[in-house]
Amino acid sequence: MANTSTTEKRNVFRRLHDAGCFVIPNPWNVGSARYLQGLGFKALATTSSGYAHAQGYADGEQSCDEVLAHFGEIAAATDVPLNADFEGGFADDPAGVAENVTRCIATGVAGLSIEDSTGDSKQPLYAFDLALARVKAARAAIDKTGGDVVFTARTEGFIRGRPDLDETIRRLKAFADAGADCLYSPGIKTREQITATVKAATEIAKEGKFDSFSGVITNPELNKFFSDDRRQKP
Repeated sequence: MANTSTTEKRNVFRRLHDAGCFVIPNPWNVGSARYLQGLGFKALATTSSGYAHAQGYADGEQSCDEVLAHFGEIAAATDVPLNADFEGGFADDPAGVAENVTRCIATGVAGLSIEDSTGDSKQPLYAFDLALARVKAARAAIDKTGGDVVFTARTEGFIRGRPDLDETIRRLKAFADAGADCLYSPGIKTREQITATVKAATEIAKEGKFDSFSGVITNPELNKFFSDDRRQKP
């Protein structure tokens, strides 16, 4: 069992984001979570695909109850903050997202993410207005419980067959304005894509904190970008 309280883990997670970039690995069970904690990582993040595959499922095929039990198990077994890959919130409508986010918070996670992908290859992303309403509902649910859970809003066009940079930026800006603490656009890879995304998002999210990036830009380059950005702020 963990010796660190949920409150302290959530406080630590916020401080980590305030301090800048950090590496957050993905355990898929209690054993891997404890191993990664033992290596010195300061936070962990669940992986929907990793957990699903370890249980013999395809990504996205597990139930909300199964996933919530997984979150609770890892949160209870570790002393570092845990971010939950909560996929699409296991609901289409905003009210359902809010209800499930409340349940997710109760598992003891320090952060959670909600994405705008539908799971439907014919219409892979929620329409803009509905996607935004879902983010607002998640934000309201977090605030209702005390607001100390770090909330990441994800837009998934680049990994769902809709690689539209302008639309990605439009959604990130709207999600930031709706109260997301962190923004994530998985699949952006080039320096130009990452730079455009970060700069556009920070126009609204003045204290913009970004969960992670994948791609060809190196960690030193990314850290330098953030350092230069901070020096330019008044």
